[in-house]
Amino acid sequence: MEKNQKLIQWVKEWETRCQPKSVHWCDGSEKENQELLDLMVQSGAAIKLNEEKRPNSYYFQSDPSDVARVENRTFICSEKEEDAGPTNNWCAPAEMKEILTGYFDGSMKGRTMYVIPFSMGPLGSEIAHIGIQITDSPYVVVNMRIMTRMGQQVLDILGDKDFVPCVHSLGAPLQEGQQDSKWPSAPIEDKYISHFPDTNEIWSYGSGYGGNALLGKKCFALRIASNMAHRQGWLAEHMLIMGITNPKGVKKYIAAAFPSACGKTNLAMLIPTIPGWKVETVGDDIAWMKFGDDGRLYAINPEAGFFGVAPFTSMETNPNAMLSCRANTIFTNTGLTPDNDIWWEGIGYDIPEGTITWTNEKYDAANRKPAAHPNARFTAPAYQCPAIDKDWENPKGVPISAILFGGRRPGTLPLIYQSFDWNHGVFMGSIAGSEVTAAAIGLKAGVRRDPFAMLPFCGYHMGDYFAHWVKTGVTAPDSSKLPKIFNVNWFRKGSDGKFLWPGYGDNIRALAWIFDRVEGTVDAVQTPIGFIPKKEDINIAGLDGIESKMDEILKVDANEWVAECDLIAENYGQFGDRLPKEMTEQLEKLKARLA
Repeated sequence: MEKNQKLIQWVKEWETRCQPKSVHWCDGSEKENQELLDLMVQSGAAIKLNEEKRPNSYYFQSDPSDVARVENRTFICSEKEEDAGPTNNWCAPAEMKEILTGYFDGSMKGRTMYVIPFSMGPLGSEIAHIGIQITDSPYVVVNMRIMTRMGQQVLDILGDKDFVPCVHSLGAPLQEGQQDSKWPSAPIEDKYISHFPDTNEIWSYGSGYGGNALLGKKCFALRIASNMAHRQGWLAEHMLIMGITNPKGVKKYIAAAFPSACGKTNLAMLIPTIPGWKVETVGDDIAWMKFGDDGRLYAINPEAGFFGVAPFTSMETNPNAMLSCRANTIFTNTGLTPDNDIWWEGIGYDIPEGTITWTNEKYDAANRKPAAHPNARFTAPAYQCPAIDKDWENPKGVPISAILFGGRRPGTLPLIYQSFDWNHGVFMGSIAGSEVTAAAIGLKAGVRRDPFAMLPFCGYHMGDYFAHWVKTGVTAPDSSKLPKIFNVNWFRKGSDGKFLWPGYGDNIRALAWIFDRVEGTVDAVQTPIGFIPKKEDINIAGLDGIESKMDEILKVDANEWVAECDLIAENYGQFGDRLPKEMTEQLEKLKARLA
């Protein structure tokens, strides 16, 4: 530590500004972790869960104003406004720093300032990067210990090299003798999650929740890292990474990007329903990818834990996630049962009498308020996942053979289609999205585009981001080794409004076709939108009533796609002259094929 003068100076500057009562450099040890947890139990911030049911696990309730990422309080502060693009909130760096310096002045009074050294990715990996987070929240420290490689060994590797500086304060200074609240945070209008891509800095103020406060998560791993990747020629993506082994023992790795609520964690931890296939998890949320010496694209999971949405996770929908959080886990905003266990909607069994809700009231079915907040979370170590891949911490990463995009589309998109080439695959990623109903989300009904599932997370202009993907194809050391690109849609509905495809573990049937396409052992049907399977090449053995639906499941309706082209063109309009010409060409080619 002592040899990194830049780090020492930086910490001193923030100590002077925030005025904490003390400064603690985190070593990441078990002893330190237990002391912080004990401290939070004593203060009433945490409850220790039933040791027999949930060994070494803890429960927290947040303030009702601090329950999720807040997109409208999230800023990209690039020097030029146009570099942030139309999909981000922008503020000039000098202006934002002036605002926030006012907020940070004295913001840690009466609290401890924790200095957290953390590595995003396996220690010493050439794809990994190191950050240092300052925070006044012990909750953040214990979560960061699960979500990243954290502590003294990170400082040892850092030496005198550069790091990504991350500053976080709850924005709740304590006066002498003042009683602390259970979940200190600032009002919504005083919350700021700000990113400075030109200097790789993150300043977050006023929220203690999730990605607003665990700055290694979306802030570093995507918004800052996407800028670093753009400048340095690699990829930082909102993608799961999974290993798939076929019955012959051949193994391939797939990366997949889906918007939230499209089953990403379920897919990463899938348990196959057809014999002989095996799925293993490298990561459920983020992939950093670089080309290896052999010309292939290699991916690491920069995280060390799962920050999973709890509601509707069950032994039926995702047994591996349930087993991952059986011990050593932090639960936030679930229900709390009388015997100090957790409960949430969709857990698979009835709510025990006397359960306390996430707002600390006794659960009452009559008032229709859920026991768990819809965004209730579990923070669990990845190594506890029964399906964790043996190479999940390989510093070289794992070689990616295929990339999948997807979203929730009740119509138009078939179960699977494959791109004709790399740029066509980039086009598929650029038009990804989910259909929304106005009633459900309060948004205008229609397709909500979420290109590459990166809409809330891309730290620069989305048009430049598409161009970076195009360039990746051009500058690849060996274009024949680029991953094949596919789109999947588990959510197509029939005329009765019901899902046509069974989903969950049966998604292995679609993945098996993708696997065989990568292997070159199965043919496909060429359509205007891409290659789709012959229906006899999808293994539907043991699925009752699916055979009669396969035509509908794989249907490509030209009229629907002509309408889709109009929607794509409308969405592309916002990117102006930053939209790469390759994307416009792909849209024109699609229209020509449809005609």
